[in-house]
Amino acid sequence: MTTFDDPVAHIDDPDELRAHIGAVNPLAERKVLPALDQFCRDFIALSPFLVLASVDRAGAADASPRGDAPGFVRVLDDKTLLIPDRRGNNRVDTFGNIISAPSVGLIFMVPGINETLRVNGRARVTRDPALLEPSIVQERVPTIGLLVSVDEVFFHCGKALIRSKLWDPSTQVERNRFPTLGRIVAEQTKAIGVAEAEANLEEAYRSRLY
Repeated sequence: MTTFDDPVAHIDDPDELRAHIGAVNPLAERKVLPALDQFCRDFIALSPFLVLASVDRAGAADASPRGDAPGFVRVLDDKTLLIPDRRGNNRVDTFGNIISAPSVGLIFMVPGINETLRVNGRARVTRDPALLEPSIVQERVPTIGLLVSVDEVFFHCGKALIRSKLWDPSTQVERNRFPTLGRIVAEQTKAIGVAEAEANLEEAYRSRLY
């Protein structure tokens, strides 16, 4: 068994990595765009879910799920996206990271479509009411959001989603096969009872989504 620090099993040089993997497909290079075209806009309008990756000043990475009704991410122009922030646990890991290191990576997904859309760029935290008010839901205007300046954007092939059968209903796991988040939090933190934690979570899902 190898370890994380085993120098023999690892690749630490970019040239060695390229030699090991082989040449990049020319189409994979050419498909990268510097701005959003109509295909990208249409895909984002259909997307109810994305994963947002960020790093802090020290380079520690974080990935956060974001989801809402399809089109919740607004395309302001061909180089700018607005991601509204909805009510959460106030950890604000992503926002703290972006304030110190603005680079972000986004992966947009659309249920039923195996391909994804990747956006890389730089983000800023905004509290501008004029930008946030159009993202109102259930009479709640987001208090903050992310403005993403697009550096590059491209569609990613569907092999990962095809292999995982992500959209195949027959592969869905029955909910009782894994503990509830309330139970997990209660047992991990030892700070709250299981029944109370599950009741709190149920209430949050019912009345504090926005």
